[in-house]
Amino acid sequence: MKPKILHTFSRWFSLASILLAIPLWALIVRISGLPKFILPSPADVWMRFLKALFDGSLLYHTGITLMEILLGLLVGVCFATIVGYALAKSRALEQILSPYLVASQAIPIVAIAPLLVIWLGDGIFAKVVICALIVFFPVLVNTIVGVRAVSTSLYDLMNSLHATRSQILWKLELPASLPVLLGGLRIGATLSVIGAIVGELVDAQEGLGFLLQLGDFQYDTSMVFVAVFMLVALALGLYGIVTLLEKRFLKWQQK
Repeated sequence: MKPKILHTFSRWFSLASILLAIPLWALIVRISGLPKFILPSPADVWMRFLKALFDGSLLYHTGITLMEILLGLLVGVCFATIVGYALAKSRALEQILSPYLVASQAIPIVAIAPLLVIWLGDGIFAKVVICALIVFFPVLVNTIVGVRAVSTSLYDLMNSLHATRSQILWKLELPASLPVLLGGLRIGATLSVIGAIVGELVDAQEGLGFLLQLGDFQYDTSMVFVAVFMLVALALGLYGIVTLLEKRFLKWQQK
C-alpha cells in the first residue's frame, strides 16, 4: 500500500510544481520588466500557442519532427540491439569493435551533423540517421549488459532440456534481459528528440527545429517557447510510452 501512496504523492507533487512554476514565471516577468522579445509572459506564450495551433503550422511541424524521431528511434534501437547482441555473445568481436564505438561517442553529434547533411542531403533521411546515431550507443550498452547478466545456470537448464538456439533467445535471453533493454529504450526515447532537433537546426525548412530558428531570427521568443514546450511534450510522451511497456511486460517484477 505504501508504494502506491508514494507513487500518487509523487504524481500530484509533480503537477503542483508545474502549476506553481507558471505564476512564478509571470511574477518574474512583471518584476523584471523585460520586453516580450527577451522574456515573454505565460499569457503571451499561450496566445502564440493558440495562434500556431489554429493556423495549422504547429501541428504540421510537430508531425514532421515526430516522424523523424520515431524513424530514428526505430532504426537506432534495431541496429543497436542486433550489434549489442552480437558483441555480448562474442568477446573477440567486442574487443575489435569497442575502440571504434567508443571513439565514435567522443565526437559530438553537433560537429558531424553538417557533414551528414552534406553527404545525405537536406531531406528527412539525414535527420533520421542523426537521430539513430544518438540513440545507438546507450541502447547498445544496455543490450550488452542485459544479455550478459543472464545467469549461466539458466543456460545450463535450457541446454539440459535440449533447447534450440532460437528457443534460448526468445524464451531465456530476451525475457531475462528485458528490464535492462527497456531501460536503454527509455534513455534512447528521450535522446531521440535531441537527435531530430540537431538535424533540423543544421538545415531544415520544416519541423520544430525550423520553428525554433524562425522564432529566433524574427525575435518571436514566444514561438521559441512554444516549440521548446512541444519538444518537452514529445519527450515526456515517448518516455511515458516506454514506462507503460515496462509495466506491461515486467508485471512479474512488480509482484
